[in-house]
Amino acid sequence: MPPHGFSPTVPRARPAGPEDTVGQKQERLFLRPIGRMDREERGPMPDIKFDVVGIGNAIVDVIVPVKDELLERENLPRGGMRLIDEAEATRLYGMVGPGLEMSGGSAANTIAGLASLGSRTAYIGKVRNDQLGGIFRHDIRSLGVHYEVEAATSGPATARCLVLVTPDAQRTMNTFLGASVTLENSDVDEDVVRSGSVLYLEGYLWDPPAAKEAFRRSMAIAREAGRTVALTLSDAFCVDRFRDEFRHLADDGIDLLFANEAEIKSLYQVETFDEALQQLRHRSRIAILTRGEKGSVIVSGDEIHVVDADPGVTPLDTTGAGDLFAAGFLYGFTRGFDLVRCAQFGAMAAAEVISHYGARPEASLAEIAKQRGLLKDR
Repeated sequence: MPPHGFSPTVPRARPAGPEDTVGQKQERLFLRPIGRMDREERGPMPDIKFDVVGIGNAIVDVIVPVKDELLERENLPRGGMRLIDEAEATRLYGMVGPGLEMSGGSAANTIAGLASLGSRTAYIGKVRNDQLGGIFRHDIRSLGVHYEVEAATSGPATARCLVLVTPDAQRTMNTFLGASVTLENSDVDEDVVRSGSVLYLEGYLWDPPAAKEAFRRSMAIAREAGRTVALTLSDAFCVDRFRDEFRHLADDGIDLLFANEAEIKSLYQVETFDEALQQLRHRSRIAILTRGEKGSVIVSGDEIHVVDADPGVTPLDTTGAGDLFAAGFLYGFTRGFDLVRCAQFGAMAAAEVISHYGARPEASLAEIAKQRGLLKDR
């Protein structure tokens, strides 16, 4: 655990020259403080009780192995996500049969990964007072996560996501958002947000107006307290819907931006990954970009750092890979590790989750990190 009141730092390396590309790695990093306001401007910093506070959809995943023919017959976008209503969710479920039920949600998966690493975490997300809502509440609390959002007593049922996993380990998600989209300002505990070192926001929840307002309010609370604000773009589908708003947030609203290759290319409407990198350089935020088996690329100002994926892993199910990468990265970030080491933690966590079905770790990530020697003195 970091010392009480610890505030994260952002690693800085030598500036990258104009010839630097994603194929070139950087030197060891050094540290500087992070914060949108100087301490003198924002006054005394409140006590930090949580390393990361996550806000996102509260979903129960139903994970089912399927054949490629099903995606073709139903015209489902392989590896993508689509929103469905409750009737379509019931129809698809009846077509594929029972699957593995477990609590999910992108930001909730990240928080679960952080808890597995030993971080102090809190989560804000809405469920209904039904059977799936009870499963979600039990699961996340059993991990030691602070979760006190009151369940809805009326309205849509708890959200669920039917995850269809094909033999190539790609996951095609069909999501009924249900009660999760009813999140509003009254569900956000200001003291919880203010006492988190990092506020982590899920792009999937940017659609509903009330939830969007809750996001904006939470960001304002975090900024006022001098905290780090992070956003995951979640899916290219989300980026296509909210490109202008996400660009504005990326330019002036957040400190850490998480995205995969498809999402970042969609954000800047470019054809290649290198073109997207050029859009990201020379900006104040840190961009954390995942590329599957190609590893990850971290962009900090005009610096580019390339980190390999974890070797020797045969993917069984890529559900949650990006979520767990974010968990590992944020674990390192909140402990002041350099960016490369943060990404190594991310690669380790992602490798564990793609080795089995489900979007949350089955093994202790803290134990794996110890075995790998990642928990050395910083």
